[in-house]
Amino acid sequence: MKKLFIYLTVILTISSCMDDFLDRGSLTQLAEGNFWLTEADAQLGINGVYAALQSRALYSGNLNGNAGIPQYDGLSDNVFNSFKWEGPGIFMEANVDPATPFFNSFWTANYVGIGRANAAISNISNISPDNISEESKGVLLGQAYFLRALFYMNLAVYFEEAPLILEVQTLETAYVPKNSYNEIKLAIEEDLAKAIQTLPNSYPGSQFGYATKGAALSLAARWALYNKEYQKVVEFTNETLGLGYGLHNNYGQLFTEAGELSNEIVFSIRFIIDQSNNTETFSGTFLGAPKVDDSPMANLVDDYYCIDGLPISESPLYNPQNRKENRDPRLGASIYFPGDIFLVDLNRPFIGNTPTGFGRRKYTRNQASPEGVAVFSPGGQDFYLIRYADVLLMRAEALAELGQLGEVYNLVNQVRVRAGMPVIEDVEGSGLSQGQLIDIVRHERRVELAFESLRFFDLKRWGIMEEAYARAAADPVGPFNPQYRGRRSEVFPIPQQELDANRNLVQNPVWN
Repeated sequence: MKKLFIYLTVILTISSCMDDFLDRGSLTQLAEGNFWLTEADAQLGINGVYAALQSRALYSGNLNGNAGIPQYDGLSDNVFNSFKWEGPGIFMEANVDPATPFFNSFWTANYVGIGRANAAISNISNISPDNISEESKGVLLGQAYFLRALFYMNLAVYFEEAPLILEVQTLETAYVPKNSYNEIKLAIEEDLAKAIQTLPNSYPGSQFGYATKGAALSLAARWALYNKEYQKVVEFTNETLGLGYGLHNNYGQLFTEAGELSNEIVFSIRFIIDQSNNTETFSGTFLGAPKVDDSPMANLVDDYYCIDGLPISESPLYNPQNRKENRDPRLGASIYFPGDIFLVDLNRPFIGNTPTGFGRRKYTRNQASPEGVAVFSPGGQDFYLIRYADVLLMRAEALAELGQLGEVYNLVNQVRVRAGMPVIEDVEGSGLSQGQLIDIVRHERRVELAFESLRFFDLKRWGIMEEAYARAAADPVGPFNPQYRGRRSEVFPIPQQELDANRNLVQNPVWN
């Protein structure tokens, strides 16, 4: 499938050799007299900011290296990261320190994006009105603000405290101290407010993939939900519901290249197989077994209900000898069971030869791509940052937390019915308590959003990370020894490399 994005090769080339956020110069050098003069320059610069999302340490992932965000369900009770050196595995086992490369890769990748966004914001604002319309300038700046907010949200969720850099840096201004979580929080909110104000509802079909008003509203809702600002979630999602999004009619197809243009996708990180090498590895798999390094845990498998809407502990339909039979269709669409064909073109069955005995199907290629790319090679699957189903569930959770329970049923039911599951009223009943509905929403988030790298986000804000570690520890996986260490299991340390380079930067107290 041909996908849009014109990539600024010179930006990528210069940026690829940068080791940390203190050593950035790509866009600032381009700004000196020969760039950032026209709307075309501005568009190329914005494309360079989007390209930062494609880092292996961010959304393109890794098959065998420092993990990217698509592997972050391994930081929870959903997935066992058996190649523990990739990051999630050793983090769960508390076998990390500030010098662990996993942290530095993630930190640096986000600051590369922030640096590019800062350069775009600074320079696009100064382009002559003769060379760009105010409307175009507003849209391009809105995208830069949206992307900067996204990069800072990654830092705030995982590191909490970090330098807040909102201008192009010079050598003299490079050695900055860290800022508090609340200062970063406010900056994210201000950037998203600007994005919401200027971004369009949609673009021409040839420009699918750029951030829209719906994307900014939905990211703002996610951020408000993380901070337990439930009324804000309701307000942001109220606007999003009227923008024309809908649920894709085939849950399994959605997470393949055939589903990338679905009306359900609010914002995705786009990838393409071509000479530009803007590819991903998270959809790649192995020839002998699916995603050996990223195996679904049994406790996740058991959390999917039976087709009658009841847990496996209550449903007469559950067959322990055939755990896939009569289950929520999202289970089979997300997870391979022994006997499933996992490489269609080779007619190769999965024989249960992963550490957990299960394989990840969701987002995993099951045959060579139309371009002839092997299943273990980099591919062109988009990663969905926000789906409409998530918007519905965010709104449902916020309303439930506010005690406004009436609409919660319909919101959850839309997600359930699309999946082929019965509605709440037919299983759990009507007139449920606030606590019951909150539990229903939380369960729905787990099974609907599995392998979309939101589980850590959910567990941390719900305050139940320790329970998740206990479930992971009890899972029949070996050798795996999750160790919950309080806040150290919920916050990344500032990378030692950054502390060594910047005398004004001090470690998060959690890691002192």
